[in-house]
Amino acid sequence: MQKNFISSKDISREEFLTLFSLSSELKKNRSLYSNFLNGKTILMIFDKPSTRTKVSFFVGITELGGTALPLQSNELQLGRGETVEDTARVLSRYVHGIVIRTYSHDNVVKLGDYFKYPVVNALTNYEHPCQAFADAFTIFERFSSFDVKVVYLGDFNNVARSLMMTLATLQTRELCFSGPIEYYDKSIEKDIEKLSEGKTKFYVETDPEKAVRGADVIYSDVWVSMGFEDTQEEREKLMKPYQVNSHIMSLTNKNTFFMHCLPAKRGKEVTDDVIDSPQSIVFDQAENRLHTQKALLIKLFENIQ
Repeated sequence: MQKNFISSKDISREEFLTLFSLSSELKKNRSLYSNFLNGKTILMIFDKPSTRTKVSFFVGITELGGTALPLQSNELQLGRGETVEDTARVLSRYVHGIVIRTYSHDNVVKLGDYFKYPVVNALTNYEHPCQAFADAFTIFERFSSFDVKVVYLGDFNNVARSLMMTLATLQTRELCFSGPIEYYDKSIEKDIEKLSEGKTKFYVETDPEKAVRGADVIYSDVWVSMGFEDTQEEREKLMKPYQVNSHIMSLTNKNTFFMHCLPAKRGKEVTDDVIDSPQSIVFDQAENRLHTQKALLIKLFENIQ
Protein backbone atom coordinates (compact mmCIF):
# COMPACT_ATOMS: atom_id res chain seq x y z
CA MET A 1 0.00 0.00 0.00
CA GLN A 2 0.96 3.63 -0.41
CA LYS A 3 2.17 5.55 2.67
CA ASN A 4 -1.00 7.65 2.90
CA PHE A 5 -4.74 7.22 2.40
CA ILE A 6 -5.78 10.66 1.17
CA SER A 7 -7.85 9.75 -1.88
CA SER A 8 -10.01 6.78 -2.76
CA LYS A 9 -7.64 6.41 -5.71
CA ASP A 10 -4.81 5.46 -3.32
CA ILE A 11 -5.97 1.84 -2.87
CA SER A 12 -6.08 -0.78 -5.63
CA ARG A 13 -8.81 -3.35 -6.16
CA GLU A 14 -6.62 -6.14 -4.76
CA GLU A 15 -5.74 -4.04 -1.71
CA PHE A 16 -9.42 -3.29 -1.05
CA LEU A 17 -10.27 -6.99 -1.16
CA THR A 18 -7.43 -7.76 1.27
CA LEU A 19 -8.70 -5.02 3.56
CA PHE A 20 -12.24 -6.45 3.38
CA SER A 21 -10.95 -9.80 4.58
CA LEU A 22 -9.08 -8.20 7.47
CA SER A 23 -12.10 -6.01 8.32
CA SER A 24 -14.26 -9.16 8.56
CA GLU A 25 -11.78 -10.74 10.97
CA LEU A 26 -11.70 -7.62 13.13
CA LYS A 27 -15.50 -7.42 13.14
CA LYS A 28 -15.74 -10.99 14.43
CA ASN A 29 -13.13 -10.40 17.11
CA ARG A 30 -12.40 -6.82 18.17
CA SER A 31 -9.54 -7.94 20.43
CA LEU A 32 -7.36 -9.01 17.48
CA TYR A 33 -4.15 -6.97 16.99
CA SER A 34 -4.68 -5.39 20.41
CA ASN A 35 -0.99 -4.48 20.74
CA PHE A 36 -0.37 -3.60 17.11
CA LEU A 37 0.01 0.16 17.68
CA ASN A 38 1.67 -0.19 21.07
CA GLY A 39 4.04 2.72 21.64
CA LYS A 40 2.63 4.76 18.75
CA THR A 41 0.79 8.08 19.02
CA ILE A 42 -1.67 9.09 16.32
CA LEU A 43 -2.56 12.78 16.09
CA MET A 44 -6.22 13.40 15.23
CA ILE A 45 -6.79 16.88 13.76
CA PHE A 46 -10.53 17.58 13.52
CA ASP A 47 -11.58 20.98 12.18
CA LYS A 48 -15.11 19.83 11.31
CA PRO A 49 -17.72 18.41 13.69
CA SER A 50 -17.82 14.63 13.78
CA THR A 51 -19.52 11.76 15.58
CA ARG A 52 -18.84 8.56 13.61
CA THR A 53 -15.43 9.48 12.22
CA LYS A 54 -13.93 10.87 15.41
CA VAL A 55 -15.29 8.22 17.75
CA SER A 56 -14.52 5.29 15.43
CA PHE A 57 -10.92 6.41 14.89
CA PHE A 58 -10.39 7.15 18.60
CA VAL A 59 -11.79 3.74 19.59
CA GLY A 60 -9.97 1.98 16.77
CA ILE A 61 -6.58 3.43 17.67
CA THR A 62 -7.18 2.56 21.32
CA GLU A 63 -8.28 -1.01 20.55
CA LEU A 64 -5.09 -1.47 18.51
CA GLY A 65 -3.02 -0.41 21.53
CA GLY A 66 -2.08 3.06 20.31
CA THR A 67 -2.55 6.51 21.82
CA ALA A 68 -4.97 8.90 20.10
CA LEU A 69 -4.25 12.62 20.53
CA PRO A 70 -7.25 14.71 19.37
CA LEU A 71 -6.67 18.39 18.51
CA GLN A 72 -8.00 21.13 16.23
CA SER A 73 -5.92 23.28 13.88
CA ASN A 74 -6.54 26.33 16.07
CA GLU A 75 -4.74 24.50 18.88
CA LEU A 76 -1.67 24.18 16.63
CA GLN A 77 0.52 26.84 15.04
CA LEU A 78 -1.35 26.06 11.82
CA GLY A 79 -4.00 28.36 13.23
CA ARG A 80 -1.45 31.19 13.49
CA GLY A 81 0.03 31.06 10.03
CA GLU A 82 2.70 28.33 10.15
CA THR A 83 2.94 26.57 6.81
CA VAL A 84 1.57 23.07 6.37
CA GLU A 85 5.02 21.94 5.23
CA ASP A 86 6.77 23.19 8.39
CA THR A 87 4.07 21.79 10.63
CA ALA A 88 4.40 18.39 8.94
CA ARG A 89 8.17 18.35 9.44
CA VAL A 90 7.82 19.22 13.14
CA LEU A 91 5.05 16.69 13.79
CA SER A 92 7.20 13.99 12.17
CA ARG A 93 9.50 14.32 15.20
CA TYR A 94 6.66 13.76 17.69
CA VAL A 95 3.90 11.48 16.42
CA HIS A 96 3.70 8.35 14.27
CA GLY A 97 0.61 9.14 12.19
CA ILE A 98 -2.03 11.78 11.47
CA VAL A 99 -5.77 11.42 10.94
CA ILE A 100 -7.16 14.73 9.67
CA ARG A 101 -10.69 16.02 9.01
CA THR A 102 -10.60 19.50 7.54
CA TYR A 103 -11.75 21.73 4.69
CA SER A 104 -8.87 22.02 2.23
CA HIS A 105 -8.01 18.84 0.33
CA ASP A 106 -4.82 20.45 -1.00
CA ASN A 107 -3.56 21.01 2.53
CA VAL A 108 -4.06 17.34 3.35
CA VAL A 109 -2.11 16.39 0.23
CA LYS A 110 0.73 18.71 1.35
CA LEU A 111 0.65 17.24 4.82
CA GLY A 112 0.99 13.77 3.34
CA ASP A 113 3.93 14.87 1.19
CA TYR A 114 5.94 16.36 4.05
CA PHE A 115 4.96 14.21 7.04
CA LYS A 116 7.24 11.19 7.50
CA TYR A 117 4.54 8.70 8.50
CA PRO A 118 1.02 7.82 7.31
CA VAL A 119 -1.63 10.51 6.85
CA VAL A 120 -5.30 9.48 6.67
CA ASN A 121 -7.93 11.75 5.17
CA ALA A 122 -10.92 11.63 7.53
CA LEU A 123 -12.85 14.06 5.27
CA THR A 124 -12.17 17.15 3.19
CA ASN A 125 -14.51 19.23 1.08
CA TYR A 126 -13.37 17.17 -1.92
CA GLU A 127 -13.30 13.57 -0.68
CA HIS A 128 -14.34 11.23 2.15
CA PRO A 129 -12.38 8.06 1.36
CA CYS A 130 -12.78 6.34 4.74
CA GLN A 131 -16.56 6.57 4.45
CA ALA A 132 -16.48 5.13 0.94
CA PHE A 133 -14.24 2.27 2.07
CA ALA A 134 -16.70 1.33 4.83
CA ASP A 135 -19.63 1.67 2.41
CA ALA A 136 -18.01 -0.66 -0.12
CA PHE A 137 -17.32 -3.19 2.62
CA THR A 138 -20.97 -2.98 3.72
CA ILE A 139 -22.11 -3.70 0.15
CA PHE A 140 -19.65 -6.59 -0.09
CA GLU A 141 -21.06 -8.06 3.14
CA ARG A 142 -24.52 -8.14 1.57
CA PHE A 143 -23.71 -9.34 -1.95
CA SER A 144 -20.27 -11.01 -1.72
CA SER A 145 -19.40 -9.29 -5.00
CA PHE A 146 -19.89 -6.03 -6.86
CA ASP A 147 -22.16 -7.43 -9.53
CA VAL A 148 -24.75 -4.84 -8.49
CA LYS A 149 -26.38 -1.58 -9.52
CA VAL A 150 -25.80 1.32 -7.11
CA VAL A 151 -27.75 4.56 -7.50
CA TYR A 152 -26.73 7.76 -5.72
CA LEU A 153 -29.57 10.26 -5.29
CA GLY A 154 -29.02 13.90 -4.36
CA ASP A 155 -26.00 16.18 -4.12
CA PHE A 156 -22.74 15.31 -5.89
CA ASN A 157 -20.57 16.00 -2.86
CA ASN A 158 -17.36 14.63 -1.32
CA VAL A 159 -19.10 11.40 -0.27
CA ALA A 160 -20.51 10.84 -3.76
CA ARG A 161 -17.11 11.43 -5.37
CA SER A 162 -15.26 8.99 -3.09
CA LEU A 163 -18.02 6.40 -3.30
CA MET A 164 -18.03 6.46 -7.10
CA MET A 165 -14.24 6.14 -7.27
CA THR A 166 -14.12 3.31 -4.73
CA LEU A 167 -16.90 1.34 -6.41
CA ALA A 168 -15.27 1.91 -9.80
CA THR A 169 -11.97 0.55 -8.48
CA LEU A 170 -13.90 -2.53 -7.35
CA GLN A 171 -15.39 -2.79 -10.86
CA THR A 172 -19.00 -2.47 -9.74
CA ARG A 173 -21.30 -3.50 -12.59
CA GLU A 174 -23.43 -0.33 -12.74
CA LEU A 175 -23.27 3.10 -11.13
CA CYS A 176 -25.81 5.86 -11.60
CA PHE A 177 -25.82 9.42 -10.32
CA SER A 178 -29.22 11.08 -10.11
CA GLY A 179 -29.34 14.65 -8.87
CA PRO A 180 -29.32 18.30 -9.94
CA ILE A 181 -26.93 18.68 -12.85
CA GLU A 182 -25.95 22.11 -11.47
CA TYR A 183 -23.82 20.42 -8.81
CA TYR A 184 -22.52 17.51 -10.86
CA ASP A 185 -18.77 17.24 -11.54
CA LYS A 186 -18.26 15.71 -14.97
CA SER A 187 -14.58 14.98 -14.24
CA ILE A 188 -15.69 11.91 -12.27
CA GLU A 189 -16.43 10.16 -15.56
CA LYS A 190 -12.75 9.95 -16.54
CA ASP A 191 -11.87 8.70 -13.04
CA ILE A 192 -14.50 5.96 -13.20
CA GLU A 193 -13.41 4.84 -16.66
CA LYS A 194 -9.75 4.66 -15.62
CA LEU A 195 -10.23 3.12 -12.17
CA SER A 196 -12.67 0.46 -13.37
CA GLU A 197 -10.58 -0.32 -16.46
CA GLY A 198 -13.74 0.21 -18.46
CA LYS A 199 -15.65 -2.48 -16.58
CA THR A 200 -18.13 -0.23 -14.74
CA LYS A 201 -21.14 1.17 -16.56
CA PHE A 202 -21.66 4.72 -15.33
CA TYR A 203 -24.31 7.24 -16.33
CA VAL A 204 -26.24 10.28 -15.14
CA GLU A 205 -30.03 10.13 -15.02
CA THR A 206 -31.73 13.28 -13.75
CA ASP A 207 -35.12 11.56 -13.46
CA PRO A 208 -34.94 9.71 -10.10
CA GLU A 209 -37.84 7.39 -10.94
CA LYS A 210 -35.98 6.14 -14.01
CA ALA A 211 -32.64 6.03 -12.20
CA VAL A 212 -33.70 3.67 -9.41
CA ARG A 213 -35.27 0.96 -11.57
CA GLY A 214 -33.42 -2.29 -10.94
CA ALA A 215 -31.23 -0.76 -8.23
CA ASP A 216 -29.69 -3.09 -5.67
CA VAL A 217 -28.58 -0.16 -3.51
CA ILE A 218 -29.90 3.39 -3.23
CA TYR A 219 -27.52 5.80 -1.51
CA SER A 220 -28.28 9.28 -0.24
CA ASP A 221 -26.60 11.98 1.82
CA VAL A 222 -27.50 15.39 3.20
CA TRP A 223 -28.44 17.97 0.60
CA VAL A 224 -26.31 20.68 2.24
CA SER A 225 -22.83 19.60 3.31
CA MET A 226 -20.74 21.36 5.96
CA GLY A 227 -19.35 24.59 4.55
CA PHE A 228 -22.14 25.08 2.00
CA GLU A 229 -24.82 26.42 4.33
CA ASP A 230 -24.99 29.71 2.43
CA THR A 231 -26.60 27.86 -0.51
CA GLN A 232 -29.05 25.87 1.61
CA GLU A 233 -32.28 27.38 0.27
CA GLU A 234 -31.27 26.93 -3.38
CA ARG A 235 -29.95 23.41 -2.83
CA GLU A 236 -33.01 22.17 -0.96
CA LYS A 237 -35.30 23.47 -3.70
CA LEU A 238 -33.30 21.66 -6.40
CA MET A 239 -32.87 18.48 -4.36
CA LYS A 240 -36.50 17.98 -3.34
CA PRO A 241 -37.36 15.62 -6.25
CA TYR A 242 -34.50 13.35 -5.13
CA GLN A 243 -35.87 12.48 -1.70
CA VAL A 244 -35.70 8.75 -0.94
CA ASN A 245 -39.19 7.73 0.17
CA SER A 246 -41.35 4.61 0.03
CA HIS A 247 -42.51 5.47 -3.50
CA ILE A 248 -38.93 5.66 -4.80
CA MET A 249 -38.02 2.41 -3.03
CA SER A 250 -41.04 0.65 -4.57
CA LEU A 251 -39.88 1.45 -8.10
CA THR A 252 -36.79 -0.76 -7.91
CA ASN A 253 -38.86 -3.96 -8.22
CA LYS A 254 -36.59 -5.78 -5.78
CA ASN A 255 -35.50 -5.83 -2.13
CA THR A 256 -33.24 -2.83 -2.48
CA PHE A 257 -30.98 -1.71 0.36
CA PHE A 258 -30.91 1.91 1.49
CA MET A 259 -27.58 3.48 2.50
CA HIS A 260 -26.68 6.83 4.04
CA CYS A 261 -23.41 7.94 5.63
CA LEU A 262 -25.25 9.79 8.44
CA PRO A 263 -26.15 12.11 10.03
CA ALA A 264 -29.44 12.18 8.13
CA LYS A 265 -31.84 15.07 7.84
CA ARG A 266 -35.02 13.05 8.26
CA GLY A 267 -37.85 14.43 6.18
CA LYS A 268 -35.38 16.01 3.75
CA GLU A 269 -33.24 13.55 1.73
CA VAL A 270 -34.90 10.50 3.30
CA THR A 271 -38.18 9.76 5.07
CA ASP A 272 -38.54 7.96 8.39
CA ASP A 273 -40.29 4.97 6.86
CA VAL A 274 -37.26 4.28 4.65
CA ILE A 275 -34.40 4.91 7.05
CA ASP A 276 -36.14 2.88 9.78
CA SER A 277 -37.15 0.03 7.47
CA PRO A 278 -35.57 -3.46 7.28
CA GLN A 279 -34.07 -2.39 3.94
CA SER A 280 -32.01 0.31 5.65
CA ILE A 281 -28.42 -0.69 6.46
CA VAL A 282 -27.24 2.73 7.62
CA PHE A 283 -26.24 1.56 11.09
CA ASP A 284 -24.26 -1.33 9.64
CA GLN A 285 -22.40 1.29 7.61
CA ALA A 286 -21.73 3.30 10.76
CA GLU A 287 -20.44 0.25 12.65
CA ASN A 288 -18.23 -0.74 9.76
CA ARG A 289 -16.36 2.55 9.99
CA LEU A 290 -14.65 1.12 13.07
CA HIS A 291 -13.65 -2.23 11.58
CA THR A 292 -12.50 -0.93 8.20
CA GLN A 293 -10.46 1.90 9.71
CA LYS A 294 -8.73 -0.53 12.07
CA ALA A 295 -7.88 -2.70 9.06
CA LEU A 296 -6.59 0.38 7.24
CA LEU A 297 -4.35 1.39 10.15
CA ILE A 298 -2.93 -2.13 10.40
CA LYS A 299 -1.97 -2.15 6.72
CA LEU A 300 -0.59 1.40 6.77
CA PHE A 301 1.57 0.74 9.83
CA GLU A 302 2.60 -2.87 9.25
CA ASN A 303 6.10 -1.91 8.09
CA ILE A 304 6.65 1.03 10.45
CA GLN A 305 8.84 0.39 13.47
